[in-house]
Amino acid sequence: MTAASSPPPLDPTTARVLLADAARVQRDGRLPSLVAGVVRDGGLAWSTGRGEVDGAAPDADVQYRLGSITKTVTAVAVMRLRDEGLLGLDDPLEHHVPGTPFGDRTIGQLLAHDAGLRAESPGPWWERTPGPGWEELASGFTAASEVPHGAGRRFHYSNLGFGALGEVVARRRGRPWADVVREEVLLPLGMTRTTPRPSGRAARGWAVHPWADVVLPEPEHDGGAMAPAGQLWATLGDLGRFAAFLLGDTAGVLSPDTLAEMREPAAVDASSPGWAAYGLGLQVVRVDGATLVGHGGSMPGFLAGVFVDVEQATGALVLANATSGLDGRITSRMLAAVREREPRVVEPWTPLADVDAAALALAGTWYWGTSGYGLRLRSDGLLDLAPLKGGGRASRFRRRDDGTWVGLDGYHAGEPLRPVTGDDGRLVALDLGTFVFTRTPYDPAAPVPGGVDEGGWTGRRGPS
Repeated sequence: MTAASSPPPLDPTTARVLLADAARVQRDGRLPSLVAGVVRDGGLAWSTGRGEVDGAAPDADVQYRLGSITKTVTAVAVMRLRDEGLLGLDDPLEHHVPGTPFGDRTIGQLLAHDAGLRAESPGPWWERTPGPGWEELASGFTAASEVPHGAGRRFHYSNLGFGALGEVVARRRGRPWADVVREEVLLPLGMTRTTPRPSGRAARGWAVHPWADVVLPEPEHDGGAMAPAGQLWATLGDLGRFAAFLLGDTAGVLSPDTLAEMREPAAVDASSPGWAAYGLGLQVVRVDGATLVGHGGSMPGFLAGVFVDVEQATGALVLANATSGLDGRITSRMLAAVREREPRVVEPWTPLADVDAAALALAGTWYWGTSGYGLRLRSDGLLDLAPLKGGGRASRFRRRDDGTWVGLDGYHAGEPLRPVTGDDGRLVALDLGTFVFTRTPYDPAAPVPGGVDEGGWTGRRGPS
C-alpha cells in the first residue's frame, strides 16, 4: 500500500458521538483549530475539522506540527539500520557518534528513554529557538549536566537522546536525517504531505491567553540537530497512514516482527497515574483493559496524538494548533467509542494448511511439576502455552530452523523450547529454558531436575 485507502465509513451514530466529543474538546480547550480522525481498514474511516485555518474549517490536507510523534519516525529509521546489520541495539553510542559524555549509553536505551540523559539539549530551549547542527550542539556538552541518571536505572524522557539518534541515522546513511526519513519511511508509506517545515496549506501555531480569548503567534524554525525529536509536519491524512503502519500495514518499511518489537514495553514511566510504559520509540499505555500504542506530540503552538488499538485494528489521531488546551484523553475515548459501538469482527478460524507432524506431537497436556499446562498448535503455526487452571505463565512460541522453538511474549519471551527424546526416540519432555515439562507430573522417565523419588506417589500416610 502506497497511499491511504478509503475504508467503509463509520456508522452515523458512532460518527455523531465522535463529532460531539471533538467539538467539545475544541471549544472547551479554546483551540484555534482541531482535526481528528479514526483509522480502520487501512485508512480514515471518519474525520472532522473544527475551528478555522486561514478563515476556513480545516480538513485532512492541512498540515500541523507533529512534535514528538517525529520520534517514532526516527525510531523506525533506526530499526531499519538494525535490521540491515548496520548497528545493534546494544551498541554504545560511541561506536556511531563518538565524543559525547554519554557515549557508553546504548542505542536501545536511547530509544526507550532509559539511557539517563537530560531531558533537553544545552543552550536556549530548542523548541522556541533555531537549532544548531550536531557539532555545535555537542560542543556544549558536559558530563555533569548531560547525564543526570545511571544507564538503565529509570525512565527519563529525553529529547536530547533522540537528537543523538538522528545523528546516528545521518552518519550511518551518509546523508541528512530529514532525507533519510523522507526516502526510507515517509515516501514508501505514501506520506507525501509530511515535511520538516510547513508546506502548502498549514496551520499557524498559536498560544491562547490563559485568562482572555486572545491569541499570540508562536515561532516556527528549523530545529537543527534536535529536529529528529520534534520537527516534522503532517496532515491528518498522512498521520492516518502512519496509524495504519502502526497497525501492521508496513509496506515493507519494517518487518512485522520488528514493529512488534518496537511495541513491546521496555521502560516504565512510573510518574504516570495509569499504566504507562515506553517501547522502542513508542508509548504503550493500558486504558480500561485495552493496550494502546502510539505517541503524543507537543511543540509551542501545536499538540498532537496518534494511538492504535492493535487488538481492534483501529487507530485514533488528533492535531491542534495551540500550545496548551488539548484534552489528551480524546484519542483513547475515540478508540473506546469505536470498540464499544463497532467492535472488530475477527477473521474466521481455519485449520492448519499443512500439518507438521513434529509440531503436532508437541500439542496436548504437559506438567511443570504439578502445574498443568495445555500446549496448542495454532493455525498460524505458533505454539500457545497456557495454564489449565489458576495462574501460570502463558507464552507463544515460534519454530526455528533447527527444530527448537523460541518464546515470543510473557515470562518465556526469548527463551528456547526444546523437545527432549528418550533413548528410544520417543518424546518424553520439553525443556523450556531449563524448566522441564513432562506428560505426567514428575514423570520418572523424563530428565526432571533433581530426579524423581524412587518410591513414587504415595497415599496420605506416606511410604511404610
